[in-house]
Amino acid sequence: MVKAIDPQSSMAALFGSRLRKLRVAAGLTQTEVGVLAHVVGSRIAQLERATGAKPTLELTRVLDKELVADELLIDLWPYVYREAYPDWSRAFIAYSARAAVIREYASHVVPGLLQTPEYARALLSVGHTLRDAEHLEERLAARLDRQVRLTGPDRPELWIILDEAVLRRPVGGAAVMQGQLEKLLRMAEEPNVTIQVLPFDQGAHGSLGGSLTVLVMPDGTEIAYTEGAHYGQLTEEPDEVERFVLTYDQLRAMALPPLMSLAMIRSVLEADNRAASAPSRSDRRRLAQQQLQQPGGRQLRTGGGRIPRRRAGA
Repeated sequence: MVKAIDPQSSMAALFGSRLRKLRVAAGLTQTEVGVLAHVVGSRIAQLERATGAKPTLELTRVLDKELVADELLIDLWPYVYREAYPDWSRAFIAYSARAAVIREYASHVVPGLLQTPEYARALLSVGHTLRDAEHLEERLAARLDRQVRLTGPDRPELWIILDEAVLRRPVGGAAVMQGQLEKLLRMAEEPNVTIQVLPFDQGAHGSLGGSLTVLVMPDGTEIAYTEGAHYGQLTEEPDEVERFVLTYDQLRAMALPPLMSLAMIRSVLEADNRAASAPSRSDRRRLAQQQLQQPGGRQLRTGGGRIPRRRAGA
């Protein structure tokens, strides 16, 4: 007996209900649809019952095509994946998905639009908001799917200001951070992406408390979004938004120019690589001991003194 799903309970339930109707209309079993979509049949069952991880955009496109849904599932997908985020960020995600220009100051971590999968996973694994492992995969898929728009036909102009702390905080470890810094350098080569770095020596500024994003919608309307570790606030009142726009312009003026910013990112990356390849103190001591024990070398006394070499003929 399959548990009945109320399509009104969530967008995922509505997606599952539509998927099941399309599958039944096509005369296919869950296993057969799974074969067409290159997933196991139990994955299709999960989607229809609104259990487990939510569908990725790639999977949604395949299902829409194979079930001849005429983009019905694709149209539902943005509403489904937003449920993977806290309530206070869903409105912002909805606006940013349509924004023509995205200007963001990141105070602590690399913005989601520029994160590598490994960096995003390390970040999402921290804290107490995750329910379980499936929720982590759900959040990760949703974050990475948002990046598709940066290379799509309606890609926005993206202007990112990174606090220097973002570059120097080793999220996920040295290898993960190396990959993340390399991605920043690659993304900066895209014509619609500009990256600046706000160095420590600029001192205090108007957005020390958290991150700031200013969205410019297709009709020219501006919306501001401020975010901390556990909260987010969307501002649409023109006078308030103007205040945040001014703050962002001041941050942009304080930050290094784009070319100098990229040079700083490369410098941090190279320094991290040197530090990662440098031997530890214990390794250096062990190497020194080995060299001293080589024939013709100087040997160490147990007490730390040095045995002098004997003179020839002595």
